[in-house]
Amino acid sequence: MFLNDIKPGPGARRSRRRVGRGIGSGFGKTAGRGHKGQRARSGGYHKVGFEGGQMPLQRRLPKRGFTSLARDTFAEVRLSDLERMKADTIDLAALKAERVVSRLATGAKVVLSGKLTRKVTLKDLGATKGARAAIEAAGGAIVDERPQPQPKKSALKAKEKAAAALAAAETAAKAQKSAKAEKADKAEKGDKAAHAPKAAKPAGGEGNKGKGK
Repeated sequence: MFLNDIKPGPGARRSRRRVGRGIGSGFGKTAGRGHKGQRARSGGYHKVGFEGGQMPLQRRLPKRGFTSLARDTFAEVRLSDLERMKADTIDLAALKAERVVSRLATGAKVVLSGKLTRKVTLKDLGATKGARAAIEAAGGAIVDERPQPQPKKSALKAKEKAAAALAAAETAAKAQKSAKAEKADKAEKGDKAAHAPKAAKPAGGEGNKGKGK
């Protein structure tokens, strides 16, 4: 047998169906599309799952969960993996060198799983709250020298607006409180004046009037 004798088995590769080539082909005239109708027209076939305008099945069923786009490039590392590693300073390059994570990984995060008894320094890697506590309890440290993302201008404006609104609300509350206090003081003074004893008239006032006449 030679290379030029090799060919697919019988029935493995069927010829393409050539429609609209006469009655004898079996697919002449309507070319297998039937008579009239939406599917007989060019461009008249809707997408898969179309139900004539009715709410399709994929939208009627409830949704739950999602598929992360970073699932293939972001790795999770256990504390037990750090325990087995030889390096004391662990970063993404060290994880790849010791084949703890895939060489295609663009980031990694340490999770609380397993035990860590040795002192390690975690550099430029994420860590959960429990994993961070476990690393620090073993005498290790976490160093993050990655550049922190700057807040967007819209977020800054929103914060400024919120701060200004809060300050205005506090000022209005203080003014209202002082107005209430002033009103209460005035009311208290009025009550005191109303309940104060009246001054007595000087004695002999009527006799003096008579003398003048």
